[in-house]
Amino acid sequence: MDALRSIDYNSIASRMLAKNVVFGSVFAVENRDGSFRSIAAAGELDADRPYFVASVTKLYVSALVLILMNEGKLGLDDPLVHHLGEARLRGLHVLRGVDYTARVTLRHLLSNQSGLRDYFYYEDGGDNAVTALNERDEAWPLDRVIDRVKGLKPLYEPGRKGKVNYSDTNFRLLGGVIEAVTGMPVGDAFRERLFKPLGLERTFAYDGREDGEVAKFYYGRTPIHAPRYMASVTADGGIVSTAAESMAFLKAFFGGFFFPAADLAILKSNYRMIMFPGQFYFGTGIEKLWVPRILSLRRPARNLVGFWGQTGAFAFCHEDTGLFFTGTVNQANGFGHGKALKAMLSVIKGATGAGARP
Repeated sequence: MDALRSIDYNSIASRMLAKNVVFGSVFAVENRDGSFRSIAAAGELDADRPYFVASVTKLYVSALVLILMNEGKLGLDDPLVHHLGEARLRGLHVLRGVDYTARVTLRHLLSNQSGLRDYFYYEDGGDNAVTALNERDEAWPLDRVIDRVKGLKPLYEPGRKGKVNYSDTNFRLLGGVIEAVTGMPVGDAFRERLFKPLGLERTFAYDGREDGEVAKFYYGRTPIHAPRYMASVTADGGIVSTAAESMAFLKAFFGGFFFPAADLAILKSNYRMIMFPGQFYFGTGIEKLWVPRILSLRRPARNLVGFWGQTGAFAFCHEDTGLFFTGTVNQANGFGHGKALKAMLSVIKGATGAGARP
């Protein structure tokens, strides 16, 4: 505990800034029993400023899927067509003339093993994606996503051994399943089943508001302004939260609040390396960070599990020490993610270097 308290968290948050790359940072740390907590911010962000958690949203989807599974309302091996309809999905997954749509399961979606391509980055990436968002801000409702994916050649058969491909399409479809099972929009399901039980008052599914409450994020030097798009991607990246409320969710997720803690074994089974949009391991609705050995020579930092967001948002638990990390670098070009990783590693090393057990 003394080792945790001796760390300069304001300095860590400041080091997360980088000229022309990271303009603001928020960095929250808490131990398992909550006896230690810190939130530091630097640059243009304040510690309590709401921000887009982006793909960290997928961790919320994973929680809701497990909740519904434990209630007997769905199973991970349910065919997707069972929930969204065969007629609606026919032709979604056609490879070499064979329609594999009926073989796609919820487990395939949750583990990124469906073989379905990403609906948005099919032709735009990097600077082109920024142009697409800022100049052609459009909504992407589920049926538009389905229609677009039907026109994209899948990468492999559903569940093919050893294959994995990170695709927002998978979680958008899971959002449709959640809506079909709960009978409410996925944003409402988040609110009723996840936010309200934890008393989260500043966490919400983005609704297109432009009142300045939500921190803008960047791609390089360019601010991203795409309210229509962000309001339509609720299931794959549309949650807004603060570092403190993200922390409350993260600890509940790993602490057995939403589903039996034993179910974490389902999520952490069969990790596979993903090389894009970064280098990390993907399990079933959860990520594990790949930490280069050079960054963790003396005490290898294993088992950092949680989720990255494309905006530079992060929510991870270091299971070996019981430390939890949330926050953002608000930078979508990928360069800020390394800053966040180094910040987490610096705390882990500081907490363990003196033999402390937080």
